[in-house]
Amino acid sequence: MASNDSGRLVLNHSTHVDGLIPVLERLVSFQGIRTITPGVISRSRGHIPKLKLRVSVPIRGGYKAIARAGKTVQEVFVLTSLSKGELEQAIAESLN
Repeated sequence: MASNDSGRLVLNHSTHVDGLIPVLERLVSFQGIRTITPGVISRSRGHIPKLKLRVSVPIRGGYKAIARAGKTVQEVFVLTSLSKGELEQAIAESLN
């Protein structure tokens, strides 16, 4: 499923959810993914012990995903030609 014609990972913030960048580096290598941009970081009330990345809503040209680890939440914008199901499968493979 991965290809040599990989997309790009935009690193425009100095901080990220713990463990997120290695997952995004694997995810960006999947065919059909053009650009991944981590966005705003915030705190949540709930605690998630292990990193989770969930597709949230469609945006123009792709999807917004939500990364959660501990009490930290970060938006991740994925520009892709993949369907929601295909993107969820790629995320599941990248998390492993």
